[in-house]
Amino acid sequence: MNLAEKITIEETRHADALRFLAADAVEQAQSGHPGAPMGMADIAQVLWRRHLSHNPADPGWFNRDRFVLSNGHGSMLLYALLHLTGYDLPLSEIRQFRQLHSRTPGHPEVGLTPGVETTTGPLGQGLANAVGMALAEKLLARRYNHPGHMIVDHYTYVFVGDGCLMEGISHESCSLAGTLGLGKLICFYDDNGISIDGDVAGWFSDDTAARFAAYNWNVIANVDGHDAAAIDAAIFQAKSQPAAQARPTLICCRTHIGHGAPTKAGSHAVHGAPLGTDEIAAMRAARNWPYAEFELPQDVVDDWNAIEQGAARQLLWQQQFDRWQARYPEDARELARRLAGDIPDEALLALEDLLDASEALHGNIATRKASQIVLEAITPELPGLFGGSADLSGSNLTNVKSSVWVNHHGQGNYLSYGVREFGMAAVMNGLALHGGFIPYGGTFLTFSDYSRNAIRMAALMKQRVIHVFTHDSIGLGEDGPTHQPVEHLSALRIIPNNRVWRPCDGEETAIAWQQALKREDGPACLMLSRQNLTPFTREKTQREQIACGGYILQDAPHAQAVLIATGSEVGIAVKAAAALRDEGIAVRVVSMPCVELFFAQPQAWRDQVLPPDIPRVSIEAGSSWFWRSVVNNGIAIGIDTFGESAPAGQLYDYFGLNPQAVCKAVYALLDQAS
Repeated sequence: MNLAEKITIEETRHADALRFLAADAVEQAQSGHPGAPMGMADIAQVLWRRHLSHNPADPGWFNRDRFVLSNGHGSMLLYALLHLTGYDLPLSEIRQFRQLHSRTPGHPEVGLTPGVETTTGPLGQGLANAVGMALAEKLLARRYNHPGHMIVDHYTYVFVGDGCLMEGISHESCSLAGTLGLGKLICFYDDNGISIDGDVAGWFSDDTAARFAAYNWNVIANVDGHDAAAIDAAIFQAKSQPAAQARPTLICCRTHIGHGAPTKAGSHAVHGAPLGTDEIAAMRAARNWPYAEFELPQDVVDDWNAIEQGAARQLLWQQQFDRWQARYPEDARELARRLAGDIPDEALLALEDLLDASEALHGNIATRKASQIVLEAITPELPGLFGGSADLSGSNLTNVKSSVWVNHHGQGNYLSYGVREFGMAAVMNGLALHGGFIPYGGTFLTFSDYSRNAIRMAALMKQRVIHVFTHDSIGLGEDGPTHQPVEHLSALRIIPNNRVWRPCDGEETAIAWQQALKREDGPACLMLSRQNLTPFTREKTQREQIACGGYILQDAPHAQAVLIATGSEVGIAVKAAAALRDEGIAVRVVSMPCVELFFAQPQAWRDQVLPPDIPRVSIEAGSSWFWRSVVNNGIAIGIDTFGESAPAGQLYDYFGLNPQAVCKAVYALLDQAS
């Protein structure tokens, strides 16, 4: 046996360790997807043992390569890799695959399993997250690297399957990645020709290589996904591009799903179901694997362990970092703050100064304009704040004087994502996951439907991502029902761990931004008006109350009813309160810019703002269904149909969103009580 043959046999055994761990875990759980892990085991073996720079003893090492399993249903491949290379994921956790409270859930979850970079499952989003991570690496490298000091220098690797590439988000994110020239993004396409319904030829006949070449990707086609030498050569080719011409790389790997299974390999039968004990036994015999379930040969275990190698790589980088830090101490302090996610005092003070002194912020302006005023003040003081818009910068007002467009300069703090709402939201998740950035991005509220699942993933992953949604109601006017959001506020509010802010004026907008920036464990959605809104005068103590999500804006002794409103409808509630006062009826006006935050407050505060024994009327230019649980037996005034095309003022009257309707509702409640 020559050396090449010996190496091939050894590498096959290393890959088989992945295959059998995946097959055994799925079999024990009687649930899961063994096909992708078995089919991609050879690719994973080459990447993780020969190329991936990481330290299992320190999963958070900043300059590690990022690895994303976008086809997250194949999670046992990732768990097997983490276990074998030495992460804190013992065999007992592998045995508990898909069981309650295990660290090996059905799809990878960031923050739960050490070494998992992002939560994947909804196909295509992991790929878009990887684009965000590669963008983060490129931007940080251009900002902090200096000649002779390459302290930001890592790759982002991502595995994708046919399902990821069928999803539209793959087009959005990969088109953008090619335009931006993200040369350190390397994607492995598991071209096995199978999805759940069977052979994909009937529903996925794209020329994938030509498609990605058209995106300006470096495409390496026709790689045998079970040939370690071919895989290794492809990775070297991807990494050897001249820096000035670097493009993201797609390595098209032809594989057999369930590779190694004697009768089921290559069919959809192995995609999402256990192999069965007889098939696994036959596979053990066919592949000369004389070990019991979950048993691994010691030589393979030793070869896979990457702790020593990872520690050496990190130590070498740390020595380089120390030299860079000594030479560029200000840069080092700024980078450390960014990676920690800390908000500089200067940015918070700039917000306080705005609240105290800005006449513009307290003027009769749209809340989208108030948001821009806030961004003008804080952006210069907050390196790491990374803005953008889905081709609506001039409408969302997300662009400010200190915005430097990456699109034009190759670096900066702002990106026009093009008309790619879903891609934008998922790329922002990747930026946040990588570290060093607080991303915000803008579009119209009605288009939040496009990006909603990525917002949900940000909430699930507890990532600080800020969505700026303007044109938040029928108040946008003549564009009509296609652009007028109705159900969108409610739809976003019911996402767990998401916070929806709908401010009524400049002061509430500034507080909304303040709270969104301070929050480190989830996203925020800022709902902002196109039309100008009347500002309100408040005591300074009310600023803290705004930060509670809901507070008493105007009170009255012995109030007989409570009017609850958000955003542009707060002004309607205030006018209704004045009309009722003239009729001798005292009412309280409550502004509730963030309903979720208000209901997270102590019961005592909630009862103080909304006394249980006083009837309630809510008013919001959106679905009334959400508010019925808030007003209890009161009246929820809203819109439960689609809008119309007309000037905003006419629409509010047409849909009964006016002081007269509010007064009528209060009269009805008081009549019931009497």
